[in-house]
Amino acid sequence: MGALAESMGIEMTLEDGVVVGRMPVAGNTQPYGILHGGATAVLVESIGSVAAALTSPGKLSLGIEVGVTHHRAVREGYVTARTEPIHVGGTIVSYSVPVHDDEGRRIATGRLTCLLRDPQ
Repeated sequence: MGALAESMGIEMTLEDGVVVGRMPVAGNTQPYGILHGGATAVLVESIGSVAAALTSPGKLSLGIEVGVTHHRAVREGYVTARTEPIHVGGTIVSYSVPVHDDEGRRIATGRLTCLLRDPQ
């Protein structure tokens, strides 16, 4: 999963071919006590990169673009994200990654594009 995702408390599961990530808000906040936008981006890229790698075993999945639109603030609990494929090609894979709070409200929408390439 990677040291950054682990240090942020991100947990991943595979549910019916969809990578799902869960992250605590505590420890991942900005100075105002709300979930840091960068933490949400790490969650999006972490689970999206794993999903991309699962589409092409043996290839490296390299994030080449990530973006997050934040819809609402979260101060406590956990956030959960799910990968939704937009495009799955031989070398480029893109995902929409909606992120929800414990109440099921969408707090952000992420987008990730990964390059799939052979290891060197």
